[in-house]
Amino acid sequence: MIFKQLVDDDLGCASYLIGDEAAGEAMVVDPAYAIEPYLAAAERAGVRIVRVLETHNHADHVSGHGRFALEHGLPVSIHELAEAEYPCEALVDGDELVVGSLTIRVLHTPGHRPEHCCFLVEGHLLTGDSLLIGDAARPDLAVDAREGAEDLFASLRRLAELPDDVEVDPGHTGGSLCGAGLSGDKVSTIGMQRLSNEALRIDDLQEFVAHSAAISAPRPPTVERVVALNRGPFLAAQPPLEALTEPRGQLLDVRPVDVYAAGHAPGAVNVPLDGSSVGTKSAFVLDHDQPVTIHASSAEEAADAARRLYAVGLLDVAGYVLELETPERVEPVGMDELEALLADDAAEVLDVREKNERDEGYIPGSRHIPYRLVRAYRDELENGRPVVTICSTGARAGVAASVLAAEGIHARPVLHGGVDDWQERGHPLTAFRRCGST
Repeated sequence: MIFKQLVDDDLGCASYLIGDEAAGEAMVVDPAYAIEPYLAAAERAGVRIVRVLETHNHADHVSGHGRFALEHGLPVSIHELAEAEYPCEALVDGDELVVGSLTIRVLHTPGHRPEHCCFLVEGHLLTGDSLLIGDAARPDLAVDAREGAEDLFASLRRLAELPDDVEVDPGHTGGSLCGAGLSGDKVSTIGMQRLSNEALRIDDLQEFVAHSAAISAPRPPTVERVVALNRGPFLAAQPPLEALTEPRGQLLDVRPVDVYAAGHAPGAVNVPLDGSSVGTKSAFVLDHDQPVTIHASSAEEAADAARRLYAVGLLDVAGYVLELETPERVEPVGMDELEALLADDAAEVLDVREKNERDEGYIPGSRHIPYRLVRAYRDELENGRPVVTICSTGARAGVAASVLAAEGIHARPVLHGGVDDWQERGHPLTAFRRCGST
């Protein structure tokens, strides 16, 4: 048996290549839009991919099933409730698909989405976006959160009845917005999850609904766009990326943050390619209806950045530039200077982390606006006072400062440090306390 997990670490999405080496055949489950890694893995294993299986209509990343169908003539299978607008073979609960000597059993597990299915094959349970390592997927992307949570509760109970040694192979790992509290582990077992997974340890329906519906993670920024692309007609590969002599539309600078700070083009937003969740961060801060030009250090980096944009449904990439006039500067703030600025009340400190992070402790007097929302507050922040952005490590602070700078706001990021570093220097933090807590 061939069983290979392929993970897109930028999105926290996992796909699977399952096959029979003797028969020379394999299926791919939940492929990403960039299908080249699956083709390469299949070639190395000496098998031919014969079918695509989808656990559901993905909401956070564009699927590669269209490319497999158009470029390789493969059939695609998905549950009948997916309402697919492309030619597909509809799955129902209990179906069995055969690849060589292997049998893949379909388990309909609604909750994350009504059409969601898991696949059971040779002691491996491909859980898609239902049971994840450490928690369960969010239920609020397709239906009302409480309705989805009720379906998810029943689906998880069904999965929990499988033998302890069944391997859990999820569709998402740490870094995904499709679940909360996810472990960094990429594989587990039913027995381990029954012991450690909070979503499986809750036996009461209403308690589970309250737990599952209280989603704190931000909603993926391109949900409707991505679902429409995944449900709609087959999506072909994008044309080769074009080198431009000048930018068209909005400018996304993917060079390292220190390079961007030392000099960038007017209006450029910086989401460094050497950071994490590049596609998701870009989707949060870019205009989805305007073309994007990528400013990169090399053609290879530009192609990598474009791949990450395509993965989240931002397909209108005009091209890339390597050489631009870069007269604009951003002045980073170190911890020593931040202490001095706050002592003199000479800057407005903007905490750009998510709410659940800020609740754990924040710099007294700081204002809270997550990095993905700062553009909406530009008018309020344009008051003459310099803005200092801060997060946990500097990554989101840099993105937020670049967005504000593009809007003409004097913003300076704490690039090499964060709120915890502030506390380690002996400064107290204020923690959010709920009513009744001590």
